[in-house]
Amino acid sequence: VQLQASGGGLVQAGGSLRLSCTASKRTFSNNAVGWFRQAPGKEREFVAAVGYWGGSTGYADSVKGRFAISRDHAKSMVYLQMNSLKPEDTAVYSCAAARGSSITRDPIYYKYWGQGTLVTVSS
Repeated sequence: VQLQASGGGLVQAGGSLRLSCTASKRTFSNNAVGWFRQAPGKEREFVAAVGYWGGSTGYADSVKGRFAISRDHAKSMVYLQMNSLKPEDTAVYSCAAARGSSITRDPIYYKYWGQGTLVTVSS
């Protein structure tokens, strides 16, 4: 089972990036998918999640209104569109597949994790 996050990079404050998460259809089968991030010296934190059916989403307060999560079942992809980026958004972003189909913010309920992609926002 592999999840792969991509799309990170260096961007100026106020800019945008779109992260992508890909996995096998089996991995995303009936699963909610979430994005988490970990900044240097800080604990991992929840960023956003999308339910299996795509209609339900959840966001951390710190990114609400700036980030948007979506999924494409046909391509077995989940995306995180990040707008109005701030230096405090700098972190390694990872995607994970949850144990169930409903969104959750608690990493304990995610069973598959992929390697992250680094996002650096300069001021």
